[in-house]
Amino acid sequence: MPAPAPLAVAVAQPACHPSGRPETVAVNVERHAAAVRAAGAVRLVVFPEFSLTGYDLAAPAVDPSDERLAPLVAACAATGATALVGAPVAAADGRAWIATLAVTGAGASVACRKTRLYGRETQRFTPAEQPSVLELDGRRLGLAICADAADPGHAQQLVALGADAYVASTLYGAGAEALATKAARYPARAADNGVWVVLATAAGPSGEFAATSGGSGVWAPDGTEVARAGTAPDEVVTAVLG
Repeated sequence: MPAPAPLAVAVAQPACHPSGRPETVAVNVERHAAAVRAAGAVRLVVFPEFSLTGYDLAAPAVDPSDERLAPLVAACAATGATALVGAPVAAADGRAWIATLAVTGAGASVACRKTRLYGRETQRFTPAEQPSVLELDGRRLGLAICADAADPGHAQQLVALGADAYVASTLYGAGAEALATKAARYPARAADNGVWVVLATAAGPSGEFAATSGGSGVWAPDGTEVARAGTAPDEVVTAVLG
């Protein structure tokens, strides 16, 4: 099988508007749209877990058809990018999931639901039964949401499904233990599976977190770091997956 074509990606960690306010999603959508435009000529822009609402386990679900997403859809249409953004979603039967939405110039859809829930997340949310793969420009991107990546078996499952990159949307606190965990985890996922790893993680306050780690980045299949954001909100860094 021929190698997939290079894929230009960006990881973004926009400042998150305080959660629980009527304007929260709309403000965050505008910040996401600005990040997509700032990323330039890339095909994929990855955002953190709960990026549209902040890490607020009581945040209302976001419908992929929500008109508040229009500025982000427009930014994706203008740039040709697909944006992966984080939000809670729900079904008519009342079940709710922590999800990643894929936003393009044509609209938004649910691309991934979190399979491995953490702590109080289990009180509201349902774990997905299977991991998700997103196909983009001939590449198969294995999608992860935060605690999914804590289990090495999650990445292994996705690689067995043909994923050639592991794309994680996460949030880590700013404490030393969380930072050490993050620093070790993603190079290992790359090197252990021989795939690219793309990480978008929150920076600054996010919902219930007064501070988060920042440090979004990209690692090559041998575990080498090829791009890294700092700890401040609003940084966007780019890389090309070869």
